[in-house]
Amino acid sequence: MFNDAIKRLQEGSHHDPFEYLGRHADGRGNETIRVFMPSAEKVTLIGFGEMQRVEHSDLFEAHLTQEQATKVPRHYQISWVEKHDHSVHQTVSSYSFEPLIGHLDLYLFNESKHRRAWDFMGAHFKEIDKVNGVQFVVWAPYVKRVSVVGDFNGWNGLRHPMRNRGASGIWEIFIPGLQQGDPYKFEILTATDEILHKADPYARRMSLRPETTSIVTADYGYEWRDDDWMEHRAQWDWQRAPISIYEVHLGSWRHGEQGKEGEFPGYRELANQLVSYALSLGYTHIELLPIMEHPLDESWGYQVSSYFAPTSRFGSPDDLRYFVNHCHTNGLGVILDWVPAHFPKDAFALAQFIGEPLYEHADPKIGEHQDWGTLVFDYGRHEVRNFLIASALYWIESFHLDGLRVDAVASMLYLDYSRNAGEWTPNVHGGNEHLEAIEFLKEMNELVHEQYPGVMTFAEESTSWPMVSRPTYMGGLGFSMKWNMGWMNDTLSYFESDPVHRKYHQDQLTFSQLYNWTENFILPFSHDEMVHLKKSMLSKMPGDDWQRFANLRLLYAYQYAHPGKKLLFMGGEFGQWSEWNAKSVLDWELCEKPEHSGLQRLITDLNSIYKLEPALHRNDFDAEGFEWIDCHDSEQSVLTFIRHGANEKIICLFNFTPVPRSNYRIGVPAAEQYEEIFNSDSAHYSGSDMGNGGLITVDQKSWMGFERSLQLTLPPLGALFLKAR
Repeated sequence: MFNDAIKRLQEGSHHDPFEYLGRHADGRGNETIRVFMPSAEKVTLIGFGEMQRVEHSDLFEAHLTQEQATKVPRHYQISWVEKHDHSVHQTVSSYSFEPLIGHLDLYLFNESKHRRAWDFMGAHFKEIDKVNGVQFVVWAPYVKRVSVVGDFNGWNGLRHPMRNRGASGIWEIFIPGLQQGDPYKFEILTATDEILHKADPYARRMSLRPETTSIVTADYGYEWRDDDWMEHRAQWDWQRAPISIYEVHLGSWRHGEQGKEGEFPGYRELANQLVSYALSLGYTHIELLPIMEHPLDESWGYQVSSYFAPTSRFGSPDDLRYFVNHCHTNGLGVILDWVPAHFPKDAFALAQFIGEPLYEHADPKIGEHQDWGTLVFDYGRHEVRNFLIASALYWIESFHLDGLRVDAVASMLYLDYSRNAGEWTPNVHGGNEHLEAIEFLKEMNELVHEQYPGVMTFAEESTSWPMVSRPTYMGGLGFSMKWNMGWMNDTLSYFESDPVHRKYHQDQLTFSQLYNWTENFILPFSHDEMVHLKKSMLSKMPGDDWQRFANLRLLYAYQYAHPGKKLLFMGGEFGQWSEWNAKSVLDWELCEKPEHSGLQRLITDLNSIYKLEPALHRNDFDAEGFEWIDCHDSEQSVLTFIRHGANEKIICLFNFTPVPRSNYRIGVPAAEQYEEIFNSDSAHYSGSDMGNGGLITVDQKSWMGFERSLQLTLPPLGALFLKAR
């Protein structure tokens, strides 16, 4: 009988196929088993015999007596012959299984309280009643049907329609017999009868672009060997520790093993090359530009299409785990750039996931970034917030990451970010604060710090929003640190000016001390400062080549002396001339030239001194860690200050002009002698080697409020660090 259920199965519009397919008793001891096989010529129920096709349909039935039913196992198998090639296949039927997701999981997910949503969402290998297969789960409310499609069913959406879990918006199905590496997508029949093919939002592996399929991958099999690192991290006092970060775009750091243009290196290859290089320079951490899967190379990873899958450009998820494990066992931390602020409009991914806004905010005045052509998450929707928080926790949990740098936080905080009057929708109080995004950030930070002690979160936030890096119980956003964009912009503006004019702009260097203790700051010279015609770090510097290198050495010394943790983008450490280009690798051949290798040695020594001298890192976030000696000598463009540790002191002097300063006197704390422990003008760094030659005797002459003083030679465009002996 061709009833309404068969009609809806045939059309692919049945909202709950398990209601009709599978094994159903008639109440008198007899049973009917139904399968829907649109590609089958003939179907056999193992242990019974050939099933009968319902006329004019692709539904096959077997009517079993009570005795026959006892001979057919609960999880029955079917065999079928394909129409197109007459091949024979056999599997356990997906429609012989009961619902697998518990009500607690559904409840917590819908309430945005499921802290490990990745454990049941997406695709997972399972053994159910001794049957091996893959459980698929997706959130797609308000649609008529969701199916899993892949090579295993000829990408036919009628073959594996999923079980609907009611008001939760969740769909699930268990498909026996699938293998590691099988590609799949979700086919969605929308409320308006549009058919969409979507990648799995919770996929933990994706195919290499330009393919957009999700990949079935095993859960956890990697054997970590970083127990010592993880135990130390949990007790780590990062606020008083030296943190210097080497920011890297993996696709353009080096070519792959064959050295071919455009060939990506693998995670394992990078583990052997990048880790040893970063360690040789003395960095404590590597920060990776986003490595979540993204289809467009030119986005540098900032237009993420898969929030749980490492990009396949560099290998498998376990290859990435190998990379992190190798970092940790060699004493190097790993920070990941994470992008919850926006996502691209790619049709295969999150955008219009059910044919209408779901992950993005439905109001285009809130849900679209006009500058970037991307979409903004609906942070007020519980399931979306759960998705993002689960993503953050997943990367830390599954890949042992040591920190998340959260991109574009400013764009999340303000409803009128980069919008003109009339182009934005106020919040319920009439203000411009994005209240739901703020609550999301607070919750994310609370959970990261609660569940993973020692893991850091960094906000790229460019406005004066208060207390970004203060705990939420104090009214803050809860980040560990904030990028000091004001310091970066002022400092680069000062250094890009001709030294003859710098005396008029000394306030650009001193202004940071007016707000420096309001946040836990990190001082970034990031990738954003080396693209879009902003020039490379070396090319920003004024003057002839000698002055450019001297200025850059001076700039890096100033960064390491200034309170705050440190970050530098790749290529800056050896003075790349050209802007960063994500399509080509760094100009490594420059390292053969003395001026460039001198810069590398300078960075190495700065990292070493920074780590060895508590005065340079212990009180990065405490006003007690900084004291001006003289910030008023703008006429000679000289700055002098003291960095304080617990009992240690480092005197820092900077001459921002190419004019040497002889017999330059500064007041100093009591000591008999000071040692010049660093000189950016040293010949070791290809400088002119002007300085003070080791130990300097203190004069018993008061100066500028200090009872004693030193008379020094300040090298041109040079920095000196002095330590009491």
